[in-house]
Amino acid sequence: MNKLSKTGAALLLALAAGAACAQTAFPTKPIRIVVGSPPGGGNDVVARLVAQKMNPGQPVVVENRPGAASMISAELVAKSPPDGHTLLLVSQSVLTVSPILTHVTGFDPMKDFTAVALLGSAPLVLVVGPTVPANSVKELIALAKAKPGALDFGSGGIGTTPYMAASLMMLMTGTRLTSVPFQGEQAAMTEIIGGRIPLMFGNAAAAMPYVKSGRLRGLAVTSSARTIFAPELPTVAEAGIPGFEIATWLGLVAPSGTPKDVVTKLNAEALRSLDSPEVKDKLTAQGFAISRETPEQFGRFILAEHAKWSRVIKDANIKGE
Repeated sequence: MNKLSKTGAALLLALAAGAACAQTAFPTKPIRIVVGSPPGGGNDVVARLVAQKMNPGQPVVVENRPGAASMISAELVAKSPPDGHTLLLVSQSVLTVSPILTHVTGFDPMKDFTAVALLGSAPLVLVVGPTVPANSVKELIALAKAKPGALDFGSGGIGTTPYMAASLMMLMTGTRLTSVPFQGEQAAMTEIIGGRIPLMFGNAAAAMPYVKSGRLRGLAVTSSARTIFAPELPTVAEAGIPGFEIATWLGLVAPSGTPKDVVTKLNAEALRSLDSPEVKDKLTAQGFAISRETPEQFGRFILAEHAKWSRVIKDANIKGE
């Protein structure tokens, strides 16, 4: 080998070594988890819990970028460098519902993100007020069919999980309910307790205290199987609507093109944080079932959720606000 060839070989070896170092050096700066809601909300609390227990070698911080149904935060992360230092906290609303309803053009929710970790999912609880003459899902469906459009349901507005749950029920049962939007679930629960709103699909953390105190009547949970926090409640599927399932899920995604080894490391750190007794206890108290999925499994889950809610939005003719 001549001198020039030796120099070229040495250069190639140096470049390869440098590339290997670059891969193993991650992270080189603090990692931020962008949340599309204000500080103090449920999603923000979960993001901060997980961030505090992640230890990838650099601090993990939470950055709130609320607005436009979380589409501002989603576009920001979609256009961030794909190096693993910027993550987005996502839910079914953020990634598989709102982009469809708002006709986003700044990013593609199915192409511009890489799945990192599903943190957990929590079913909703179908609750009715004390004046509603229905003690089961079948009785509620019969009541809705007898008076099309007469029954109101509370939600956080079009595209929120409680709204989509009611939309799915209407679509699967051929019933018609009327949406009444509220700023928060507590406000809706107060109206249901007072008899001014008949029903709601509420997040477990908000609904179950009222169910346990007897102020609201729980009819069913929206998971595929009965839950630990309310084993006495049937699933909506077994109570009268076969195949019905919806949950509030939260996860982390990175910009598309993030190296696989970086995604794997972030997934391991996220799952390790979920093993923390503090995180596990607080999430379980909110009705969340902790996840242990790989990035690939989470990616397939996101695709399935997108396909499901695309069909519901189309078939139910749901329009964005």
